[in-house]
Amino acid sequence: MPSFDIVSEIDGHEITNAIDQANKEVSTRFDFKGSNAQFEQQEDSVILKAESTFQLQQMLPILFAKMGKRGIDINSLESGKIQDTGKTAQQTITLKQGISSELAKKIVKLIKDKKMKVQAAINGDKVRVTGKKRDDLQEVIQMLRTEELEQPLQFNNFRD
Repeated sequence: MPSFDIVSEIDGHEITNAIDQANKEVSTRFDFKGSNAQFEQQEDSVILKAESTFQLQQMLPILFAKMGKRGIDINSLESGKIQDTGKTAQQTITLKQGISSELAKKIVKLIKDKKMKVQAAINGDKVRVTGKKRDDLQEVIQMLRTEELEQPLQFNNFRD
C-alpha cells in the first residue's frame, strides 16, 4: 500500500549558513560598527547577543531574511524574551523541529474530518499516512498545504 510521512524538519547545514551570512552582514553594517553584536548557534537554538535591546530588534529581521533566502520557514522559529543586563542584551530563538503530539492529533483529525480514503497514524514525531491509491495520498498533501498550521510540514518517504 502506498504511504508517506508528514514531518517537520529543518536542515542544520542551511541554519549554519544563514547564521554565518547574518554574522557577516552585522559585522559590515555601519550601525553595528564597534559593537559586539553577533549570532551564536547552539543545538536547537540561535542566541542573539548585542549591547542594547534596540540592536537586538535590528538583528532579528536580518536573521529572518537570511533564513528565508536559505529556504527555512520562519514559522519554525520561536522568539524568546529579551534579557537585558544593562551592559549586554540577548535573545534566544528556538528552532522547532518534529511534530508535537497536539499538532499530530490535529493533523489526524483534519484527515478524518475530510473523510478521505486514507489512514493516518502517529509515529513519534511524525505522522504516517497510508492509502490504497496514490491519488488519495496526493489529495491529503494538497489539503494539508492549504491548511494554516502553526508549523511548516514536509512530506517525505513516499512509497508505492
